[in-house]
Amino acid sequence: MSSGAHKSRSPSAKGNGPDSSEETCPLCAPDVKLLRKEDWVECEACNTWYHWRCAGNGEDVKRVAKWFCKSCLEADSSRTVTFKTPARKSTRKRNVQDYANLEEGLGSDSKRFLHMMQGKHIHPDSFKRMNGEDVTLDWLQEDETAMLEPIIIEKPDGLGLKMPPSDFTADDVASELGEHTAVEVMDVASQSDAPGWTLGKWADYMEQSPEKRERIYNVISLEVSGTKIAEMVIPPKIVRDLDWVETFWPSTRKGKGNVYPKVQLYCLMGVETAWTDWHIDFAGSSVYYHILSGSKVFYFIRPTPTNLAAYEKWSGSDLQNQTWLGDMVDAVYKVELTAGNTMIIPAGWIHAVYTPVDTMVFGGNFLHSYNIATQIRVRNIEIATQVPKKFRFPMFSRLSWYVADKYLKDFRNHADLPHRVVEGILALANFLVSEVRILENGNEQSKKEGKDAPAVARELRWRARLAVGYSSEGEDEGSKQDRSRPNGVKRKRSDSEAPMVSSLFKNFRPKKWDGSIQRTENSETTIAKPNGPKPSGDSDEWTSAWLDDGNSDEMDVEGSGVQLTRRRELYTKVRKTEKGVERQKIERTVENWDWDE
Repeated sequence: MSSGAHKSRSPSAKGNGPDSSEETCPLCAPDVKLLRKEDWVECEACNTWYHWRCAGNGEDVKRVAKWFCKSCLEADSSRTVTFKTPARKSTRKRNVQDYANLEEGLGSDSKRFLHMMQGKHIHPDSFKRMNGEDVTLDWLQEDETAMLEPIIIEKPDGLGLKMPPSDFTADDVASELGEHTAVEVMDVASQSDAPGWTLGKWADYMEQSPEKRERIYNVISLEVSGTKIAEMVIPPKIVRDLDWVETFWPSTRKGKGNVYPKVQLYCLMGVETAWTDWHIDFAGSSVYYHILSGSKVFYFIRPTPTNLAAYEKWSGSDLQNQTWLGDMVDAVYKVELTAGNTMIIPAGWIHAVYTPVDTMVFGGNFLHSYNIATQIRVRNIEIATQVPKKFRFPMFSRLSWYVADKYLKDFRNHADLPHRVVEGILALANFLVSEVRILENGNEQSKKEGKDAPAVARELRWRARLAVGYSSEGEDEGSKQDRSRPNGVKRKRSDSEAPMVSSLFKNFRPKKWDGSIQRTENSETTIAKPNGPKPSGDSDEWTSAWLDDGNSDEMDVEGSGVQLTRRRELYTKVRKTEKGVERQKIERTVENWDWDE
């Protein structure tokens, strides 16, 4: 038999043998869809190559010792197909141990998550099901609960979404991006990276039937921005309208050759029984998630302060491998998605994901301005639990400064911003002030590079505080007057209370008055000399008591020898404000006391 009787090759390979570029299998139908890797067999008599799935009889091609095509067998009855003697195998079932994972104390049970979940009380979800055309900025601004809970859009109509065809497969991904392109693959049993994978190897793995997969793997971090696949995908319009990278990152610093956060277009490929343990998407970013084919089951935990504290305790500790996080929180909710469904997951929601069947998903992450406080809270958890920078939102601080710069301009131009956004800007400003304090305490080079950052951060915070309704007393958040209030409650001004601008930060200049009118009213009155001797000397100690004793319009003025000139001044000043006009009236009384010598 020819040494090349059994070979594999890609479907594009043709020719006189499996390594040529011209030959096709004589038995293939014209419209047959070729597999990425085909098993070929060569006839010992005529040296013609055939696809084994076309010419074989169901046997494993690797067992073939000598093979003849049907025509050659009919031409010579002495010819016969022979097979290698199979190696002796024990019928006793053995457990395959994953020693690498055992050394790390992780075990090798790919269904560990499902076992831990058995018997747990899980609530059915009550999240909104919405039509695509209703998921808009107007909805976000009018509904106070918008983007605070997951929403499910069962059909993509009206969502402004574009996706590849529903039969798009891992083979197509490998063809578009290149079979030798490295891809990060997660070993489900250990929830850690499995090294040495390429897209070609992954496509071969997904082509296997579930029962032939020795281990369960998952692809959850293949970002495809700037590739041919990216041309097939457009996120929902609401995502594009909100995305900080889309709206705040300078357009001149995006595109080919520029470094910017690329987290908008992920291709996720999971096989049957794969799962991802509890996690929060980096920096508390929100997620859009479209099921192209297959299905997914999500388990959600609300991002309440108590639940986030439990997650922080659980994450990165031994509890992660021994305890189901659902036992440490108030409730777990279950959502099932099928092909064609789209879900938007808001900032900070803790979730785990199970894959019932082989599934292809496209989605992406985005930061936005309607829940900045939660995004920053999650970022702080990542720092506290020492999440490697590789798994954090790329260039988060730089993106935050671009956002701050834009919103500072909006404040200066009296832009009308939604209240939820203004509250978020205050949280962002507080975060940046803490960042610049680190910068100010750094070396001289870092100070030089960020010389404008402190002014931007502090002015943004001051303007955001006024817009939210806080007093501007004291530059620093948490000043003495704030800390003295119970539970850190800050004093809010009443509607009639004008904002105080006496303690402004460096380089701030308030808006000038647009005009002023002064009106003065004079009157002269002679009143009685106060009791006691006439004051003398240059000391100021006598002044208040002596004048208060006699400063009365009702006193007897006859024979007093004292002349009082009282002058009343009224000032009226007007200037524009963000919401209208401010008019300030100031009345002043000046008294001159003269006595006859």
